[in-house]
Amino acid sequence: MLYYYYLIFFIMFMSIQGILLIIHSLLAVLLIAVVLLQQKGGGLGAAFGGSSNIYSTKRGIDKVLYHATIVISIVFFGTALLGVLLS
Repeated sequence: MLYYYYLIFFIMFMSIQGILLIIHSLLAVLLIAVVLLQQKGGGLGAAFGGSSNIYSTKRGIDKVLYHATIVISIVFFGTALLGVLLS
């Protein structure tokens, strides 16, 4: 219960730059996780014995992870740029 009071106090008196730093850090971890979850065998890996389907269409979870990577990376870049502009 005491943990929640510390959390509320921390959020109330934190600056916008601190909140932006926390969001940026969470996005970095999320971006790493999404990239690592993507299917292997494409790109440079195909040249060394990976998948031979170079021009395959993405389906199912591969498509979701692909679009999530794009969105998260754009938001990550935006928070980085906003952090630089606010400092």
